[in-house]
Amino acid sequence: MKPYESELTRFIREYLAAHPEEIESQKTGRAAWWDKDPARVAPPPARHAPRSGGAEYTFEPLSEKE
Repeated sequence: MKPYESELTRFIREYLAAHPEEIESQKTGRAAWWDKDPARVAPPPARHAPRSGGAEYTFEPLSEKE
């Protein structure tokens, strides 16, 4: 028994067989979007939260005159 293959899959397979230049175009497109150097796209190192003890803002309510 032959495994199931959708009409879309069959169409794409036949299209690529008839147009081999599209395979190169696919590779170029994929390289532009997905194949990146991990060192260049790595997120910056995580910054730790500042330590408490002196740099916090202290709220002082306004006097009734102000």
